[in-house]
Amino acid sequence: MQQCGIFHETYQEDMAVFQTPFVKTGMALLFVFLLIFPWIAKPLNAALRTNTLYLMNLIGIYIIGAHGLNILTGFTGQISLGHGAFMGVGAYSSAILTVKLGIPFWFSLPLAGLITALVGMVFGIPSLRLKGLYLAIATMAAQFIIEYGMRNWTGLTGGSTGMVVSSPSLFGFAIDSDRSYYYLIYTIVIGATIYTKNLTRTRPGRAFVAIRDRYLAAEVIGVNVWLYRILSFGVSSFMVGIAGSLWAHYVLVVNDEAFGIWLSVQYLAMIIIGGMGHVLGAIYGAIFMTLLPILLRIPEHALTQVYPGIFAIFQSLTEGVFGLIIILFLIFEPDGLAARWHTIKNYWKLWPFSY
Repeated sequence: MQQCGIFHETYQEDMAVFQTPFVKTGMALLFVFLLIFPWIAKPLNAALRTNTLYLMNLIGIYIIGAHGLNILTGFTGQISLGHGAFMGVGAYSSAILTVKLGIPFWFSLPLAGLITALVGMVFGIPSLRLKGLYLAIATMAAQFIIEYGMRNWTGLTGGSTGMVVSSPSLFGFAIDSDRSYYYLIYTIVIGATIYTKNLTRTRPGRAFVAIRDRYLAAEVIGVNVWLYRILSFGVSSFMVGIAGSLWAHYVLVVNDEAFGIWLSVQYLAMIIIGGMGHVLGAIYGAIFMTLLPILLRIPEHALTQVYPGIFAIFQSLTEGVFGLIIILFLIFEPDGLAARWHTIKNYWKLWPFSY
């Protein structure tokens, strides 16, 4: 007799992260692939002048920040349009700590996250009285306020000129190449993913979900809505601050132009397309949103040989395609790529029976 489906006999089996040998094998193969990827990565396209390893590093940084926003918006239901600025806080904090105060990178990295968490909790105070569109406007105001501070507090941030930072080092080992930085980034990506997955299984994580689903009912059953809303802003901002610190020491130049409202919109698009409230949603969304501009360059460079003026058309077309994709996902796949992946998995769990 062929067994159909997965059957759990204990609570521990039901709560296991990797529940089948197939999933465990797949994760082991993925881990091996991540280990050897820097040694097999080649330039994506000579015409695009984009290195595959560079793209993977950007994806990793964005995954960390997207996990943070997913905790706030996907699990707690608090909309934020200020995470681009919070990432800037992390980047500038790490730059100031290492360049002006001489603090080692390994210590400035968590400090930058803590500073960003504090800033995020301060700007998260309006969430105690606001929700939905009103909270989105409040966090957008935080975006503009922080941007103004980064641009005009010249004594601290360098103003529009920005700050130049050096490549980091960990315990005497210089991290000055794409390959070495790749291992640093994806070590933190794996840690952030495990943390996010386990957070949703803890008391605070379940409180976040309860607040998202029905905050009045959560308050009635004893959930401290005030505490957990502020805590979600703190945890979310901490993770995006870590992403900002990694960004600063990867590109080596910190400038306010990199952390505008467009970055906040991109982060929100990542979790919408990937799937809000799903741990895998942040990963899928970050990959999709990072590769989308690259994929749009392929027809652009191919057609430039025939029609030189096509470059300007594609530059404006990119933003239009970006908006169109978000609209299509909201209409046809509102739960994102992660939900589609779960649907595919559930189909094969019951195969060959359709029900």
